[in-house]
Amino acid sequence: MKRLTGVALGATLIPPESEAELLARAARLTGQRLEDIAAAMQSPVPLDLRRAKGFAGQLFERALGATASSRAVPDFERLGIELKSLPVDRRGHPCESTFVCTISLREVGEVEWEQSRAFAKLRRVLWIPVEGERSIPPADRRVGTPLLWSPSAAEEAQLRADWDQLGTLIFAGRIEEITGHVGKYLQVRPKGKNASARRRYWDEDGAVTSTMPRGFYLRASFTARVLSAHFVLPYS
Repeated sequence: MKRLTGVALGATLIPPESEAELLARAARLTGQRLEDIAAAMQSPVPLDLRRAKGFAGQLFERALGATASSRAVPDFERLGIELKSLPVDRRGHPCESTFVCTISLREVGEVEWEQSRAFAKLRRVLWIPVEGERSIPPADRRVGTPLLWSPSAAEEAQLRADWDQLGTLIFAGRIEEITGHVGKYLQVRPKGKNASARRRYWDEDGAVTSTMPRGFYLRASFTARVLSAHFVLPYS
């Protein structure tokens, strides 16, 4: 087992100063178990990630020197790079959709795509695949090869089209009409700890009401395309 050089025990690293430095740090995590990384960070590993879905991503953020914390900016703010952990199955296919950002119900219809939270999070992404099959205990799940990625012109055009379509519905007060089927790459899904979480919202008649918090998510079919374009996967 290789030692986790460059990971500060029990502390967050100084933020990386370049893409190359960040990618080199991420590469050192390749092949490591979550337990190994957590031990270096003096952090326990939960027995069940269904109640700690963000654990792997938060662990990687600490190990790599992310700076955003819970702010609505890319994780490596100075570099403009977002970190996304990506649970995959034994075929190398994503196990689930990928959270992008929470939706500001007031803001989404008032800004252009290039000024949106979603664009800021997706213009440059460090993908870190990690074993995600439930049969593998969280502590034993291994980290895959990192990928530093930006959407192609065609991919960004479709992401923009999805964002425009979804944002138009939200701005028009028709958020309750949005299902998981709307959007080719980007979709809207509830984002809250439970169904009792609510946000103020103006419906299509202009009446103040409440609705569940929502977030933008990337479909698993899209992240599968990203991986297959850059890696030779075990099975097609």
